[in-house]
Amino acid sequence: MDALAMGNYGPYVWSCFALTFIVIVFSDWRSRVRHKQVYRDIEVRIKALEERQ
Repeated sequence: MDALAMGNYGPYVWSCFALTFIVIVFSDWRSRVRHKQVYRDIEVRIKALEERQ
């Protein structure tokens, strides 16, 4: 239990780890969503160009 408490700095350290984890997960999720949006936009533009020809 002392290892988790880290000399009474445990709550600070573990909350920093948790916040970092949340930021990384959110960034990964947001980049995947943005990638899908860009990919769909590219598909729409390609289909529009094909219909013109």
